[in-house]
Amino acid sequence: MKCVSLAVTLAFAASLAAQPAGAQTLKAVKDRGQLSCGVSKGLQGFSAPDDNGNWSGIDVDVCRAIAAEIFDDPTKVKFVPLSAKDRFAALQSGAIDVLSRNTTWTLSRDVGLGASFTGVTYYDQQGFMVKKSLKVNSALELSSATVCVQTGTTTELNLADYFKSNNMKYEVIAFDTNDEAVKAYEFGRCDAFTDDVSGLYANRLKLSNPTEHVVLPDVISKEPLGPMVRDGDSQWFDIVKWTLFAMLDAEELGVTQKNVDEMAKSDKPELKRAFGVDGNFGEQLGLTKDWFSRIIKAVGNYGESFERNVGVGSKLQIARGLNNLWNKGGIQYAPPIR
Repeated sequence: MKCVSLAVTLAFAASLAAQPAGAQTLKAVKDRGQLSCGVSKGLQGFSAPDDNGNWSGIDVDVCRAIAAEIFDDPTKVKFVPLSAKDRFAALQSGAIDVLSRNTTWTLSRDVGLGASFTGVTYYDQQGFMVKKSLKVNSALELSSATVCVQTGTTTELNLADYFKSNNMKYEVIAFDTNDEAVKAYEFGRCDAFTDDVSGLYANRLKLSNPTEHVVLPDVISKEPLGPMVRDGDSQWFDIVKWTLFAMLDAEELGVTQKNVDEMAKSDKPELKRAFGVDGNFGEQLGLTKDWFSRIIKAVGNYGESFERNVGVGSKLQIARGLNNLWNKGGIQYAPPIR
């Protein structure tokens, strides 16, 4: 019996060793000549195509930055629109190289899907949107309300927790896609629509009369959103992780898309390391010496990406808040490049 178990164990180990995820993703991407990036089907500020099919958003910038550091060309990305229900299967199957799709980091997802989160691109919280005509000022006034939500999300679970903990009754109306939920809310099938607060602002722009709707001040959860990669390839995990860290470190160091070439001439030790003048940090990642500058030239630092896509200068007009750097009152923080 022990011999059979050992044989099975060895066979299983051999099958794992043969899987292409093991330290092969970078090579596969290079051989293909293109990064495959899983994104949403269209969420303003995070990942959405324009009328010409050009994608933009914070999640999109992460993938363009990865392409830039690999190919020195941020356009070498194939964006794969995925529903909330299908996103994890696409990553697990190898249909995409990275999932960068406003996905909440939770324990069960981090350990139970054969994939891992690489960082937090956006610290979000869940909230509610209602019509102003409802004259509701707080989510605590939504007892016995009907609530539209997208199924297969942490949003649906948080909703149940919130109403149960506050001894409130409600009726949930769940939909397979975000657009279906938003349309149902607009047409009056439910009293409220719940989503991440960033999603509420983005979805409000889709409504025929956005000013008739208000995002309530209550927040009911923590929603750290970030990219995911398959387990089993530590090199690829490090590359995606340090792409975001590079954008955060660049903002802290004052490196922008406009001044990157000038800052590369600096004698400051931390900048010399980032730009590859001292050390071989890019090579340790399996990339080139100029990986850091390639990222910033392509998409800018984290602050520039935030402002352009969701900040006060964008259509969403969201304040930095928690997503400010740690030294400016927020909690965004990256390890140093050294």
